[in-house]
Amino acid sequence: MTTSAPETAARGSVYDFSVKTIDGKEVSLSQYKGKKLLIVNVASECGYTPQYKELEELYKKHGDRVVVLGFPANNFGGQEPGSNEQIATFCEKNFGVTFPMFAKVSVKGDDTAPLYQFLADKTKNGAISDAPDWNFCKYLVNEQGQVVGFYPSKVKPMSDELVGAILK
Repeated sequence: MTTSAPETAARGSVYDFSVKTIDGKEVSLSQYKGKKLLIVNVASECGYTPQYKELEELYKKHGDRVVVLGFPANNFGGQEPGSNEQIATFCEKNFGVTFPMFAKVSVKGDDTAPLYQFLADKTKNGAISDAPDWNFCKYLVNEQGQVVGFYPSKVKPMSDELVGAILK
């Protein structure tokens, strides 16, 4: 089930976070101010891995409105075993990925990355209490850095539901 929330005053924003790119550079998510973000936990050996193609299509078609951010994670059945370098090569070679990719993180458990702790905790983000339960879960963030929606793995990136929310 898709969860969306009214735009409420959150206790923080995704702009408060810095993350490492897939090639190891530290960047602040505040560089994306003014655009919607689609934050996705991705994996190379998952049944949903073909969604990389639609994520790239979404980024190319609606990149003026939304930036797709890919966060590789190996939390679900060891489906992202590669190094950051191997993941980057896989994404470029197999899906022509040009959207920003970040260093491998944990999206659940005791070692959950701070960004994902924020995304999955309504007391922190003010809107959503959904944590990824598999690869390719998607968080929609508005132009002010507030979490406004959660879409499970089965929701395809180019679905009417997700594209409609982005273009709203």
